[in-house]
Amino acid sequence: MGNKWILDVLADLQNFAAQNDLPELAVCLGETAAVADREIKSSGVGVRSFVRFGDGMDARRLSSEAGAS
Repeated sequence: MGNKWILDVLADLQNFAAQNDLPELAVCLGETAAVADREIKSSGVGVRSFVRFGDGMDARRLSSEAGAS
């Protein structure tokens, strides 16, 4: 799952704001979610990738510091 859980939290907060007469907050939370999504996608932090080791597949967490090797 990586860092994508934060997008669910922001969506829940945005829905709460919209349903509780907080329209400006709802808009800000939508903008915040868009920023979070872009940063998560661009950083690669917390992204799971399957890497082949020997005869099997192994899920490894990759970070933005991971090399190309």
